[in-house]
Amino acid sequence: MTKLPAPARKGHGHPWLTLVAVSLGLMMVALDGTVVSIANPTIGRDLHASLAGLQWVTNGYLLAIATSLIIGGKLGDLFGRKKMFLAGVVLFMLASLGCGLSGSIGTLVAFRVIQGLGGALMMPGTLSILRTAFPPQKLQMAVGVWAGTTSLATASGPIVGGLLVQHVSWQSIFYINLGVGAIALLIGWWVISESRDATPPRLDLPGAGLLTGSLFALIWGIINASKHGWLSGYTLGFLIGSVVAFVAFLWWMRTTRDPLVPLDLFRSADLNAGLIVMLTVMFALYGVLFFVTLYLQRVQGFSPVQAGVRMLPLTGVMAISAPIGGLLGMKVPLRFQLSVGMGLVAGGLFGMTGITPTSGFSSLWPWFLLMALGMGLVFTGASQAIISSASMSRAGLASGLQQTLLQIGGVLGTSVLGAILISRIGSLLPGRLAAAGVPADTTASVLAGRSAIAQGVVPIPSGTSADISAKITDASFSALTSGMHTTFVIAAIVVVIGGLVSLIWVRIKPGQGMIDLSAL
Repeated sequence: MTKLPAPARKGHGHPWLTLVAVSLGLMMVALDGTVVSIANPTIGRDLHASLAGLQWVTNGYLLAIATSLIIGGKLGDLFGRKKMFLAGVVLFMLASLGCGLSGSIGTLVAFRVIQGLGGALMMPGTLSILRTAFPPQKLQMAVGVWAGTTSLATASGPIVGGLLVQHVSWQSIFYINLGVGAIALLIGWWVISESRDATPPRLDLPGAGLLTGSLFALIWGIINASKHGWLSGYTLGFLIGSVVAFVAFLWWMRTTRDPLVPLDLFRSADLNAGLIVMLTVMFALYGVLFFVTLYLQRVQGFSPVQAGVRMLPLTGVMAISAPIGGLLGMKVPLRFQLSVGMGLVAGGLFGMTGITPTSGFSSLWPWFLLMALGMGLVFTGASQAIISSASMSRAGLASGLQQTLLQIGGVLGTSVLGAILISRIGSLLPGRLAAAGVPADTTASVLAGRSAIAQGVVPIPSGTSADISAKITDASFSALTSGMHTTFVIAAIVVVIGGLVSLIWVRIKPGQGMIDLSAL
């Protein structure tokens, strides 16, 4: 990596101001990954969105980041990391403005995708920017602040979102990025020193296109499966198309001169296990965030702020348990840390199968706490397994793969579990409506709105009496929570599989997995 000469001016290259600029950019990207979860019920009501539409508000953002991170990093290597960081901030700000001005769910999803592309330009080069700015003896401290900013923003997302949605508007969760982004842009332009690789890699645009196409077809097929049927030609066409595109991606990675992701990187069992663990734990986390926030507001009747506060045992404790995981990595074998952490996450998910439409908060917070403790151990442990398994020259690529799998896990969590939830509601609801004494013609009308019920919105047919309306609401909420139980069990099984993979494959010794910052 080479540092480019720049005009001398006061503050240029200042390490701590550079850290401020980089952290503000990361804060926007991390915050917008979780802040929307609290706003989803209000967005769904105001924009008349289906569950699939709300899923794409989250998935479009995560999918854009996931498929563009590695390309974003290579653009920084080629054109300069400062340029790409600032370009990402500008794009993120403009997309945030577009999100706030959106008058339809389709427009909002489109601008969320553009937000994700902006985040993918910002994120990859941040560690290299810090390495350029800080002397080696202070770099570890700077990276600690860098990591803490991401954890804090992720944890505070539901609270910030709740306050803004309840007291201002759902649009304000996007407008806040204009102020934060402007500060990051001004400070970053003034103080960040430009750097790029002396021999930058070629951009593998065909590889990026095949990977993006494969992931998009997979997610689109899954999200729309409840509408068209899992065995319909529509759903199978997209799923088969996803497989074909992924096989083509693998073939291209084997044959092209400068592949997006060199396949020989995956010869390490430790790296593969770390990636699988990241994928599975994010599958569970985003599935829980998406559905539990809808449950808290729509079924339990909490305000956005109250719902955000009740998520703190999950989001807030993760920011505390992650550093504990880093310390444990120096003392115990990494496979034990990862398997125990995944066991705690699975235990929390199984515990939440006891919630009902009238459950108090006491039925949730112990399981949130258990999941948060486990996720903190898992995030740091899996990061160590991934980064330490790659050579120094490929540490940046391994870090990009880690971030990519984080986003893909979130996308799969909301889409797969959402499709399962709708299908489960559809199978449970007829019996519960019949048992409650709801007339058959009314039952058919309610069943047509099972996607709305998955959001906690009960479709009461016009002209329905108050007594029948109450029975429909009780039966719908009962089917919803039972469907959530199914999704929690499936998420827990996925996490257990990830834990077993880590126990069998990871062989890193205590302290061996600590990240070598000089390689980033």
